[in-house]
Amino acid sequence: MLKKMTFAAALATATILSGAASAKTFVFCSEGSPEGFDPGLYTAGTTFDAAAHTVYNRLLEFKKGTTETEPGLAESYETSADGLEYTFKLRSGVKFQTTDYFTPTRDLNADDVIFSYDRQMNKDNPWNQYIAGGSWEYFAGMGFPDLIASIEKVDDMTVKFKLKRKEAPFLANVAMPFASIMSKEYADKLEAAGTKEKLNQQPLGTGPFQFVAYQQDAAIRYKANPDYWGGKQKIDDLVFAITTDAAVRYQKLQAGECHLMPYPNAADVQAMKSNPALTVQEQEGLNIAYVAFNTTQAPFDKVEVRKALSMAVNKQAIVDAVFQGAATPAKNPIPPTMWSYNDAVKDDTYDPEAAKKMLEDAGVKDLSMKVWAMPVARPYMLNARRAAELMQSDFAKVGVNVEIVSYEWAEYLERSKAKDRDGAVILGWTGDNGDPDNFLDTLLGCDAIGGNNRAQWCNKEFDDLVTKAKESSDQAERTKLYEQAQVIFKKEAPWITVDHSLSVVPMRKEVTGFVQSPLGDFAFDGVDLAE
Repeated sequence: MLKKMTFAAALATATILSGAASAKTFVFCSEGSPEGFDPGLYTAGTTFDAAAHTVYNRLLEFKKGTTETEPGLAESYETSADGLEYTFKLRSGVKFQTTDYFTPTRDLNADDVIFSYDRQMNKDNPWNQYIAGGSWEYFAGMGFPDLIASIEKVDDMTVKFKLKRKEAPFLANVAMPFASIMSKEYADKLEAAGTKEKLNQQPLGTGPFQFVAYQQDAAIRYKANPDYWGGKQKIDDLVFAITTDAAVRYQKLQAGECHLMPYPNAADVQAMKSNPALTVQEQEGLNIAYVAFNTTQAPFDKVEVRKALSMAVNKQAIVDAVFQGAATPAKNPIPPTMWSYNDAVKDDTYDPEAAKKMLEDAGVKDLSMKVWAMPVARPYMLNARRAAELMQSDFAKVGVNVEIVSYEWAEYLERSKAKDRDGAVILGWTGDNGDPDNFLDTLLGCDAIGGNNRAQWCNKEFDDLVTKAKESSDQAERTKLYEQAQVIFKKEAPWITVDHSLSVVPMRKEVTGFVQSPLGDFAFDGVDLAE
Protein backbone atom coordinates (compact mmCIF):
# COMPACT_ATOMS: atom_id res chain seq x y z
CA MET A 1 0.00 0.00 0.00
CA LEU A 2 1.41 3.38 -0.95
CA LYS A 3 1.83 5.96 1.75
CA LYS A 4 -1.13 8.30 1.49
CA MET A 5 -2.18 11.81 2.37
CA THR A 6 -5.43 13.65 1.73
CA PHE A 7 -5.62 15.74 -1.39
CA ALA A 8 -6.69 18.70 0.73
CA ALA A 9 -3.56 18.32 2.84
CA ALA A 10 -1.41 18.12 -0.25
CA LEU A 11 -2.73 21.45 -1.43
CA ALA A 12 -3.10 23.07 1.97
CA THR A 13 0.18 24.81 1.38
CA ALA A 14 -1.22 26.40 -1.76
CA THR A 15 -1.48 29.78 -0.13
CA ILE A 16 1.34 30.03 -2.63
CA LEU A 17 -0.10 32.70 -4.84
CA SER A 18 -1.27 34.93 -2.00
CA GLY A 19 2.24 35.09 -0.58
CA ALA A 20 0.78 34.48 2.88
CA ALA A 21 3.22 31.71 3.72
CA SER A 22 6.96 32.13 4.07
CA ALA A 23 7.63 28.71 2.53
CA LYS A 24 7.32 28.56 -1.23
CA THR A 25 5.14 25.81 -2.64
CA PHE A 26 5.01 25.07 -6.35
CA VAL A 27 2.01 23.17 -7.72
CA PHE A 28 2.26 21.29 -11.00
CA CYS A 29 -1.07 20.15 -12.46
CA SER A 30 0.24 16.86 -13.84
CA GLU A 31 -1.71 14.95 -16.46
CA GLY A 32 -1.78 11.51 -14.89
CA SER A 33 -0.72 9.17 -12.13
CA PRO A 34 2.70 7.52 -12.09
CA GLU A 35 2.86 3.78 -12.61
CA GLY A 36 5.25 3.66 -9.65
CA PHE A 37 8.38 5.44 -8.43
CA ASP A 38 11.18 3.20 -9.69
CA PRO A 39 12.23 4.71 -13.06
CA GLY A 40 13.88 1.47 -14.17
CA LEU A 41 10.57 -0.38 -14.28
CA TYR A 42 8.64 1.94 -16.58
CA THR A 43 8.76 3.93 -19.81
CA ALA A 44 6.06 6.60 -19.44
CA GLY A 45 6.98 10.27 -19.18
CA THR A 46 4.30 10.68 -16.49
CA THR A 47 6.29 8.33 -14.27
CA PHE A 48 9.67 9.86 -15.15
CA ASP A 49 8.43 13.33 -14.16
CA ALA A 50 7.18 12.00 -10.83
CA ALA A 51 10.35 10.04 -10.01
CA ALA A 52 13.41 10.38 -12.21
CA HIS A 53 13.31 14.17 -12.58
CA THR A 54 12.54 14.88 -8.94
CA VAL A 55 13.99 12.24 -6.61
CA TYR A 56 16.88 10.80 -8.61
CA ASN A 57 20.02 11.64 -10.58
CA ARG A 58 22.13 9.78 -13.11
CA LEU A 59 25.85 9.54 -13.85
CA LEU A 60 25.35 12.11 -16.61
CA GLU A 61 22.48 14.57 -17.02
CA PHE A 62 21.06 16.46 -19.97
CA LYS A 63 21.85 20.16 -19.99
CA LYS A 64 18.72 22.22 -19.48
CA GLY A 65 16.91 22.82 -22.74
CA THR A 66 19.24 20.59 -24.80
CA THR A 67 20.03 16.99 -25.68
CA GLU A 68 23.69 17.46 -24.71
CA THR A 69 25.04 15.59 -21.70
CA GLU A 70 26.93 17.10 -18.78
CA PRO A 71 28.38 15.73 -15.52
CA GLY A 72 25.83 14.49 -13.01
CA LEU A 73 26.75 12.05 -10.26
CA ALA A 74 29.90 11.39 -12.27
CA GLU A 75 32.07 14.48 -12.26
CA SER A 76 34.10 13.15 -15.20
CA TYR A 77 34.66 10.11 -17.41
CA GLU A 78 37.27 8.61 -19.71
CA THR A 79 36.77 6.47 -22.82
CA SER A 80 39.30 3.88 -23.93
CA ALA A 81 40.91 4.19 -27.37
CA ASP A 82 38.91 1.24 -28.70
CA GLY A 83 35.63 2.69 -27.41
CA LEU A 84 34.87 -0.39 -25.31
CA GLU A 85 35.56 0.96 -21.82
CA TYR A 86 34.03 3.93 -20.02
CA THR A 87 35.46 4.87 -16.63
CA PHE A 88 33.36 7.22 -14.49
CA LYS A 89 34.79 9.21 -11.58
CA LEU A 90 32.02 9.83 -9.06
CA ARG A 91 31.34 13.19 -7.47
CA SER A 92 32.45 13.20 -3.84
CA GLY A 93 30.22 14.21 -0.95
CA VAL A 94 26.90 13.36 -2.65
CA LYS A 95 24.35 12.52 0.02
CA PHE A 96 21.27 10.36 -0.25
CA GLN A 97 18.10 11.92 1.09
CA THR A 98 17.15 11.63 4.75
CA THR A 99 13.44 10.87 5.09
CA ASP A 100 10.94 9.63 7.67
CA TYR A 101 11.58 6.10 6.43
CA PHE A 102 15.37 6.06 5.97
CA THR A 103 18.50 7.77 7.29
CA PRO A 104 21.63 7.06 5.23
CA THR A 105 24.93 6.39 6.99
CA ARG A 106 27.21 7.06 4.01
CA ASP A 107 27.54 9.10 0.85
CA LEU A 108 27.12 7.90 -2.73
CA ASN A 109 29.77 5.42 -3.85
CA ALA A 110 30.50 2.85 -6.55
CA ASP A 111 28.37 0.19 -4.86
CA ASP A 112 25.23 2.25 -5.57
CA VAL A 113 26.05 2.55 -9.27
CA ILE A 114 26.76 -1.15 -9.66
CA PHE A 115 23.58 -2.07 -7.78
CA SER A 116 21.46 0.24 -9.93
CA TYR A 117 22.63 -1.42 -13.14
CA ASP A 118 23.17 -4.99 -11.95
CA ARG A 119 19.59 -5.35 -10.69
CA GLN A 120 18.41 -4.69 -14.26
CA MET A 121 20.89 -6.89 -16.11
CA ASN A 122 21.56 -9.80 -13.78
CA LYS A 123 18.74 -12.32 -13.43
CA ASP A 124 20.43 -13.75 -10.34
CA ASN A 125 20.33 -10.39 -8.56
CA PRO A 126 17.73 -10.66 -5.75
CA TRP A 127 16.21 -7.38 -6.96
CA ASN A 128 15.76 -8.46 -10.58
CA GLN A 129 12.20 -9.68 -10.01
CA TYR A 130 11.27 -7.71 -6.90
CA ILE A 131 8.02 -6.46 -8.44
CA ALA A 132 5.68 -9.24 -9.58
CA GLY A 133 5.42 -9.06 -13.35
CA GLY A 134 7.86 -6.16 -13.43
CA SER A 135 10.35 -5.89 -16.24
CA TRP A 136 13.29 -3.67 -17.06
CA GLU A 137 11.73 -2.69 -20.36
CA TYR A 138 13.89 0.33 -21.09
CA PHE A 139 17.14 -1.33 -20.06
CA ALA A 140 16.34 -4.20 -22.40
CA GLY A 141 14.96 -1.95 -25.12
CA MET A 142 18.20 0.01 -25.23
CA GLY A 143 20.07 -3.27 -25.70
CA PHE A 144 22.04 -2.96 -22.46
CA PRO A 145 21.87 -6.66 -21.49
CA ASP A 146 23.71 -7.58 -24.69
CA LEU A 147 25.92 -4.50 -24.66
CA ILE A 148 27.45 -4.44 -21.18
CA ALA A 149 30.07 -7.12 -20.58
CA SER A 150 30.75 -6.07 -17.00
CA ILE A 151 30.65 -3.20 -14.52
CA GLU A 152 33.67 -3.06 -12.24
CA LYS A 153 34.40 -1.18 -9.05
CA VAL A 154 37.85 0.36 -9.54
CA ASP A 155 37.66 2.00 -6.12
CA ASP A 156 34.95 3.50 -3.94
CA MET A 157 34.57 6.50 -6.25
CA THR A 158 35.37 4.98 -9.65
CA VAL A 159 33.30 2.64 -11.84
CA LYS A 160 34.34 1.05 -15.14
CA PHE A 161 31.84 -0.14 -17.75
CA LYS A 162 33.19 -2.71 -20.24
CA LEU A 163 31.18 -3.06 -23.44
CA LYS A 164 30.99 -5.97 -25.87
CA ARG A 165 30.87 -3.61 -28.85
CA LYS A 166 31.12 0.08 -29.63
CA GLU A 167 27.89 1.97 -28.98
CA ALA A 168 27.64 5.57 -30.19
CA PRO A 169 24.58 6.53 -28.05
CA PHE A 170 25.96 4.97 -24.85
CA LEU A 171 26.70 8.20 -22.97
CA ALA A 172 23.35 9.71 -23.90
CA ASN A 173 21.64 6.51 -22.78
CA VAL A 174 23.38 6.70 -19.40
CA ALA A 175 21.67 10.06 -18.87
CA MET A 176 18.18 8.61 -19.35
CA PRO A 177 15.67 7.99 -16.52
CA PHE A 178 15.99 4.19 -16.45
CA ALA A 179 19.67 4.67 -15.50
CA SER A 180 18.82 6.55 -12.28
CA ILE A 181 21.11 5.73 -9.37
CA MET A 182 19.50 4.12 -6.32
CA SER A 183 20.82 3.73 -2.78
CA LYS A 184 22.12 0.21 -2.21
CA GLU A 185 22.08 0.84 1.51
CA TYR A 186 18.35 1.65 1.39
CA ALA A 187 17.70 -1.41 -0.79
CA ASP A 188 19.63 -3.62 1.64
CA LYS A 189 17.49 -2.35 4.51
CA LEU A 190 14.27 -3.08 2.62
CA GLU A 191 15.49 -6.53 1.64
CA ALA A 192 16.37 -7.37 5.24
CA ALA A 193 12.92 -6.21 6.36
CA GLY A 194 11.14 -8.19 3.64
CA THR A 195 9.63 -5.02 2.18
CA LYS A 196 11.32 -4.72 -1.21
CA GLU A 197 8.16 -3.30 -2.78
CA LYS A 198 8.75 -0.05 -0.91
CA LEU A 199 11.58 0.78 -3.32
CA ASN A 200 8.79 1.42 -5.83
CA GLN A 201 6.50 3.12 -3.31
CA GLN A 202 8.77 5.24 -1.12
CA PRO A 203 11.56 6.42 -3.43
CA LEU A 204 14.86 7.71 -2.12
CA GLY A 205 17.67 9.17 -4.19
CA THR A 206 20.15 12.02 -4.50
CA GLY A 207 17.90 14.40 -6.46
CA PRO A 208 16.70 17.96 -5.83
CA PHE A 209 13.41 16.92 -4.21
CA GLN A 210 12.58 14.17 -1.77
CA PHE A 211 9.37 12.22 -1.63
CA VAL A 212 6.88 12.95 1.18
CA ALA A 213 3.58 11.22 0.33
CA TYR A 214 1.29 10.06 -2.44
CA GLN A 215 -2.49 9.86 -2.65
CA GLN A 216 -3.41 7.58 -5.54
CA ASP A 217 -4.74 9.52 -8.54
CA ALA A 218 -4.89 12.76 -6.55
CA ALA A 219 -1.58 14.25 -5.41
CA ILE A 220 2.12 13.65 -4.86
CA ARG A 221 4.01 15.82 -2.40
CA TYR A 222 7.75 16.48 -2.24
CA LYS A 223 9.99 18.83 -0.33
CA ALA A 224 13.32 20.35 -1.30
CA ASN A 225 16.29 18.14 -0.48
CA PRO A 226 18.32 20.22 2.01
CA ASP A 227 21.47 18.22 1.25
CA TYR A 228 21.22 18.29 -2.55
CA TRP A 229 24.69 18.32 -4.12
CA GLY A 230 23.52 20.96 -6.59
CA GLY A 231 22.30 23.26 -3.82
CA LYS A 232 18.93 23.51 -2.07
CA GLN A 233 16.09 24.52 -4.36
CA LYS A 234 14.44 27.94 -4.16
CA ILE A 235 11.00 26.37 -3.79
CA ASP A 236 10.47 24.55 -0.50
CA ASP A 237 7.61 22.25 -1.42
CA LEU A 238 6.57 20.69 -4.71
CA VAL A 239 3.07 19.27 -5.29
CA PHE A 240 1.92 17.25 -8.30
CA ALA A 241 -1.85 17.84 -8.42
CA ILE A 242 -2.96 14.97 -10.66
CA THR A 243 -5.55 16.39 -13.06
CA THR A 244 -6.31 14.20 -16.07
CA ASP A 245 -8.67 16.60 -17.87
CA ALA A 246 -6.89 19.36 -19.81
CA ALA A 247 -9.83 21.75 -19.42
CA VAL A 248 -9.76 21.32 -15.65
CA ARG A 249 -5.98 21.85 -15.62
CA TYR A 250 -6.54 25.12 -17.44
CA GLN A 251 -9.23 26.19 -14.96
CA LYS A 252 -6.87 25.50 -12.08
CA LEU A 253 -4.08 27.43 -13.78
CA GLN A 254 -6.34 30.43 -14.30
CA ALA A 255 -7.60 30.26 -10.72
CA GLY A 256 -4.06 30.13 -9.35
CA GLU A 257 -4.51 26.61 -7.98
CA CYS A 258 -1.46 25.48 -9.90
CA HIS A 259 1.54 27.23 -11.40
CA LEU A 260 2.22 25.17 -14.51
CA MET A 261 0.38 22.58 -16.59
CA PRO A 262 1.29 20.20 -19.43
CA TYR A 263 -0.58 19.39 -22.64
CA PRO A 264 -3.28 22.06 -22.96
CA ASN A 265 -6.19 21.64 -25.34
CA ALA A 266 -5.19 23.18 -28.66
CA ALA A 267 -8.38 25.27 -28.63
CA ASP A 268 -7.27 26.99 -25.41
CA VAL A 269 -3.77 28.03 -26.42
CA GLN A 270 -4.64 31.35 -28.05
CA ALA A 271 -6.63 32.42 -25.00
CA MET A 272 -3.71 31.43 -22.79
CA LYS A 273 -1.38 33.61 -24.84
CA SER A 274 -3.79 36.53 -24.43
CA ASN A 275 -4.10 36.11 -20.65
CA PRO A 276 -1.85 38.66 -18.90
CA ALA A 277 -1.53 36.34 -15.88
CA LEU A 278 0.05 33.58 -17.96
CA THR A 279 3.19 32.86 -19.98
CA VAL A 280 3.25 30.27 -22.76
CA GLN A 281 6.45 28.55 -23.90
CA GLU A 282 6.52 26.73 -27.25
CA GLN A 283 9.00 24.65 -29.22
CA GLU A 284 9.04 21.95 -31.89
CA GLY A 285 8.51 18.63 -30.18
CA LEU A 286 10.99 15.80 -30.60
CA ASN A 287 8.10 13.40 -30.95
CA ILE A 288 5.93 11.09 -33.05
CA ALA A 289 2.37 9.84 -32.66
CA TYR A 290 1.58 6.55 -34.36
CA VAL A 291 -0.90 3.73 -34.70
CA ALA A 292 0.87 0.39 -34.27
CA PHE A 293 -0.61 -2.68 -35.90
CA ASN A 294 0.12 -6.06 -34.38
CA THR A 295 2.03 -7.32 -37.40
CA THR A 296 1.96 -10.92 -36.13
CA GLN A 297 -1.84 -11.11 -36.25
CA ALA A 298 -3.94 -11.60 -39.40
CA PRO A 299 -4.77 -9.64 -41.46
CA PHE A 300 -2.23 -7.09 -40.18
CA ASP A 301 0.58 -9.49 -41.01
CA LYS A 302 0.06 -8.49 -44.65
CA VAL A 303 1.93 -5.39 -45.80
CA GLU A 304 -0.77 -4.50 -48.31
CA VAL A 305 -3.41 -4.45 -45.56
CA ARG A 306 -1.30 -2.16 -43.38
CA LYS A 307 -0.61 0.10 -46.38
CA ALA A 308 -4.30 0.23 -47.26
CA LEU A 309 -5.31 1.21 -43.74
CA SER A 310 -2.60 3.86 -43.69
CA MET A 311 -3.95 5.31 -46.95
CA ALA A 312 -7.45 5.34 -45.44
CA VAL A 313 -6.53 7.76 -42.63
CA ASN A 314 -6.85 11.50 -43.21
CA LYS A 315 -3.95 12.62 -41.04
CA GLN A 316 -4.40 16.28 -41.87
CA ALA A 317 -7.94 16.12 -40.51
CA ILE A 318 -6.62 14.65 -37.24
CA VAL A 319 -3.99 17.39 -36.99
CA ASP A 320 -6.63 20.06 -37.62
CA ALA A 321 -9.16 18.64 -35.16
CA VAL A 322 -6.85 17.61 -32.32
CA PHE A 323 -4.07 20.19 -32.59
CA GLN A 324 -5.72 23.03 -34.54
CA GLY A 325 -2.59 23.38 -36.62
CA ALA A 326 -0.04 22.97 -33.81
CA ALA A 327 1.26 19.77 -35.39
CA THR A 328 2.20 18.38 -38.80
CA PRO A 329 1.31 15.04 -40.41
CA ALA A 330 4.12 12.50 -39.98
CA LYS A 331 5.63 10.27 -42.63
CA ASN A 332 8.73 8.93 -40.85
CA PRO A 333 9.15 7.32 -37.41
CA ILE A 334 11.54 10.11 -36.32
CA PRO A 335 10.72 13.84 -36.19
CA PRO A 336 11.96 16.24 -38.88
CA THR A 337 14.00 18.19 -36.31
CA MET A 338 16.24 15.15 -35.71
CA TRP A 339 19.44 14.54 -37.63
CA SER A 340 19.22 11.71 -40.22
CA TYR A 341 15.54 12.47 -40.98
CA ASN A 342 14.92 11.21 -44.52
CA ASP A 343 12.83 13.87 -46.21
CA ALA A 344 13.03 12.00 -49.54
CA VAL A 345 10.61 9.36 -48.21
CA LYS A 346 7.15 9.67 -49.75
CA ASP A 347 4.18 9.42 -47.43
CA ASP A 348 1.19 7.19 -48.06
CA THR A 349 -1.34 9.37 -49.89
CA TYR A 350 -4.79 9.74 -48.35
CA ASP A 351 -6.90 7.85 -50.90
CA PRO A 352 -9.95 5.97 -49.57
CA GLU A 353 -10.89 4.51 -52.95
CA ALA A 354 -7.42 3.11 -53.58
CA ALA A 355 -7.32 1.82 -49.98
CA LYS A 356 -10.64 0.04 -50.42
CA LYS A 357 -9.47 -1.64 -53.61
CA MET A 358 -6.19 -2.67 -52.00
CA LEU A 359 -8.09 -4.36 -49.16
CA GLU A 360 -10.32 -6.17 -51.65
CA ASP A 361 -7.29 -7.32 -53.66
CA ALA A 362 -5.79 -8.65 -50.42
CA GLY A 363 -8.93 -10.71 -49.86
CA VAL A 364 -10.01 -8.65 -46.83
CA LYS A 365 -13.76 -8.05 -46.59
CA ASP A 366 -16.00 -7.03 -43.69
CA LEU A 367 -13.00 -6.45 -41.43
CA SER A 368 -13.75 -5.59 -37.83
CA MET A 369 -10.90 -4.35 -35.65
CA LYS A 370 -10.14 -2.52 -32.44
CA VAL A 371 -8.39 0.81 -32.21
CA TRP A 372 -6.92 1.52 -28.80
CA ALA A 373 -7.15 5.13 -27.58
CA MET A 374 -4.91 6.42 -24.81
CA PRO A 375 -6.77 7.73 -21.73
CA VAL A 376 -4.30 10.58 -21.13
CA ALA A 377 -2.99 13.54 -23.08
CA ARG A 378 0.58 13.35 -24.28
CA PRO A 379 2.52 15.98 -26.23
CA TYR A 380 2.27 13.94 -29.41
CA MET A 381 -1.45 13.17 -28.98
CA LEU A 382 -3.57 15.61 -27.01
CA ASN A 383 -6.84 13.73 -27.48
CA ALA A 384 -6.51 10.11 -28.56
CA ARG A 385 -10.23 9.46 -28.21
CA ARG A 386 -10.99 12.19 -30.76
CA ALA A 387 -8.26 10.90 -33.09
CA ALA A 388 -9.67 7.37 -32.78
CA GLU A 389 -13.17 8.60 -33.64
CA LEU A 390 -11.84 10.26 -36.79
CA MET A 391 -10.02 7.04 -37.74
CA GLN A 392 -13.20 5.09 -37.05
CA SER A 393 -15.00 7.28 -39.57
CA ASP A 394 -12.16 7.01 -42.10
CA PHE A 395 -12.01 3.23 -41.82
CA ALA A 396 -15.80 2.95 -42.23
CA LYS A 397 -15.42 4.57 -45.65
CA VAL A 398 -13.30 1.63 -46.79
CA GLY A 399 -15.58 -1.01 -45.28
CA VAL A 400 -13.74 -1.53 -41.98
CA ASN A 401 -15.70 -1.54 -38.73
CA VAL A 402 -13.82 -0.13 -35.71
CA GLU A 403 -14.42 -0.59 -32.00
CA ILE A 404 -12.61 1.98 -29.85
CA VAL A 405 -11.23 0.61 -26.59
CA SER A 406 -9.21 2.10 -23.73
CA TYR A 407 -7.89 1.30 -20.28
CA GLU A 408 -6.41 3.13 -17.31
CA TRP A 409 -2.99 4.48 -18.35
CA ALA A 410 -0.71 1.99 -16.58
CA GLU A 411 -2.92 -0.90 -17.70
CA TYR A 412 -3.04 0.50 -21.24
CA LEU A 413 0.74 0.55 -21.44
CA GLU A 414 1.05 -2.96 -20.03
CA ARG A 415 -1.70 -4.56 -22.11
CA SER A 416 -0.52 -2.94 -25.35
CA LYS A 417 2.86 -4.71 -25.06
CA ALA A 418 1.29 -8.17 -25.28
CA LYS A 419 2.47 -10.18 -28.28
CA ASP A 420 -1.07 -11.41 -28.89
CA ARG A 421 -2.67 -7.97 -28.56
CA ASP A 422 -5.55 -7.42 -30.95
CA GLY A 423 -6.13 -4.44 -33.24
CA ALA A 424 -4.06 -1.29 -33.54
CA VAL A 425 -2.90 0.88 -30.67
CA ILE A 426 -2.51 4.67 -30.62
CA LEU A 427 0.72 5.59 -28.89
CA GLY A 428 3.70 7.83 -29.43
CA TRP A 429 7.12 8.80 -28.26
CA THR A 430 9.09 11.82 -27.20
CA GLY A 431 12.81 11.31 -27.67
CA ASP A 432 14.76 10.64 -24.50
CA ASN A 433 18.27 11.51 -25.65
CA GLY A 434 18.26 13.24 -29.04
CA ASP A 435 19.64 10.21 -30.91
CA PRO A 436 17.74 8.49 -33.78
CA ASP A 437 18.55 5.16 -32.14
CA ASN A 438 16.14 6.11 -29.36
CA PHE A 439 13.31 5.93 -31.90
CA LEU A 440 14.39 3.42 -34.52
CA ASP A 441 15.89 0.75 -32.28
CA THR A 442 13.94 1.42 -29.09
CA LEU A 443 10.54 1.38 -30.79
CA LEU A 444 11.11 -0.85 -33.81
CA GLY A 445 14.09 -3.10 -33.09
CA CYS A 446 13.61 -6.86 -32.91
CA ASP A 447 14.85 -6.91 -29.30
CA ALA A 448 12.08 -4.49 -28.31
CA ILE A 449 9.26 -6.90 -29.23
CA GLY A 450 7.09 -7.48 -26.19
CA GLY A 451 8.15 -4.08 -24.90
CA ASN A 452 8.33 -0.74 -26.67
CA ASN A 453 7.90 -2.37 -30.09
CA ARG A 454 4.09 -2.36 -29.98
CA ALA A 455 3.92 -3.43 -33.64
CA GLN A 456 5.69 -6.70 -32.75
CA TRP A 457 7.58 -6.07 -35.99
CA CYS A 458 10.96 -7.64 -36.70
CA ASN A 459 12.57 -6.94 -40.05
CA LYS A 460 16.13 -8.27 -40.32
CA GLU A 461 17.24 -5.78 -42.97
CA PHE A 462 15.94 -2.85 -40.90
CA ASP A 463 17.38 -4.27 -37.69
CA ASP A 464 20.82 -4.85 -39.23
CA LEU A 465 20.97 -1.24 -40.47
CA VAL A 466 19.99 0.21 -37.09
CA THR A 467 22.44 -2.05 -35.24
CA LYS A 468 25.27 -1.13 -37.58
CA ALA A 469 24.45 2.57 -37.17
CA LYS A 470 24.76 2.59 -33.41
CA GLU A 471 28.08 0.76 -33.56
CA SER A 472 29.58 3.57 -35.66
CA SER A 473 31.03 6.79 -34.27
CA ASP A 474 30.84 8.49 -37.69
CA GLN A 475 27.64 10.56 -37.78
CA ALA A 476 27.68 10.82 -41.58
CA GLU A 477 27.78 7.03 -41.86
CA ARG A 478 25.10 6.68 -39.21
CA THR A 479 22.91 9.15 -41.11
CA LYS A 480 23.09 7.10 -44.32
CA LEU A 481 22.17 3.92 -42.46
CA TYR A 482 19.24 5.53 -40.67
CA GLU A 483 17.99 7.03 -43.94
CA GLN A 484 17.96 3.54 -45.48
CA ALA A 485 16.15 2.16 -42.42
CA GLN A 486 13.41 4.78 -42.80
CA VAL A 487 12.83 3.67 -46.40
CA ILE A 488 12.33 0.07 -45.25
CA PHE A 489 10.02 1.20 -42.45
CA LYS A 490 7.81 3.09 -44.88
CA LYS A 491 7.72 0.20 -47.32
CA GLU A 492 6.69 -2.25 -44.58
CA ALA A 493 4.28 0.13 -42.74
CA PRO A 494 4.21 -1.45 -39.26
CA TRP A 495 2.72 1.88 -38.10
CA ILE A 496 0.44 4.54 -39.40
CA THR A 497 2.62 7.58 -38.71
CA VAL A 498 0.19 10.26 -37.49
CA ASP A 499 1.83 13.51 -36.41
CA HIS A 500 4.72 15.47 -34.95
CA SER A 501 3.43 18.12 -32.56
CA LEU A 502 4.43 21.47 -31.19
CA SER A 503 5.17 21.31 -27.46
CA VAL A 504 3.24 23.99 -25.53
CA VAL A 505 3.76 24.75 -21.83
CA PRO A 506 1.53 27.38 -20.15
CA MET A 507 2.42 28.71 -16.70
CA ARG A 508 1.72 31.55 -14.29
CA LYS A 509 3.63 34.78 -14.89
CA GLU A 510 5.31 34.51 -11.50
CA VAL A 511 7.11 31.29 -12.49
CA THR A 512 10.80 31.86 -13.18
CA GLY A 513 13.62 29.49 -14.08
CA PHE A 514 11.55 26.84 -15.85
CA VAL A 515 13.32 25.62 -18.99
CA GLN A 516 11.29 23.72 -21.56
CA SER A 517 12.92 20.42 -22.46
CA PRO A 518 13.23 19.12 -26.03
CA LEU A 519 12.88 15.68 -24.44
CA GLY A 520 9.40 16.52 -23.19
CA ASP A 521 10.10 16.06 -19.50
CA PHE A 522 9.02 18.35 -16.69
CA ALA A 523 11.78 19.05 -14.16
CA PHE A 524 11.51 21.72 -11.48
CA ASP A 525 15.04 22.10 -10.18
CA GLY A 526 16.05 25.73 -10.62
CA VAL A 527 12.43 26.93 -10.67
CA ASP A 528 11.32 29.83 -8.48
CA LEU A 529 8.29 32.02 -7.86
CA ALA A 530 8.64 35.78 -8.16
CA GLU A 531 7.51 37.74 -5.12
